[in-house]
Amino acid sequence: MTTDCTTKPLLFSSLKRQNIQADSQGGKLTSDGGALLLRETDRSLGLIDALNGCIPDPRHPFFVVHSQRTLLAQ
Repeated sequence: MTTDCTTKPLLFSSLKRQNIQADSQGGKLTSDGGALLLRETDRSLGLIDALNGCIPDPRHPFFVVHSQRTLLAQ
């Protein structure tokens, strides 16, 4: 069985005057790229903190080992 791969670049919305695109041409690859992108986006926008503020944590603090924020970040 073969996989049908696309060679067309994936275009994103531009950032000011910068064009942003992704392609699958290879080169140096890492499986951690998506996690790094999400981490930097969260650091920039504060998404995890905003989500944490919206969701009540019903757990009893005495029994909590990991904070809700840590669990959301995972």
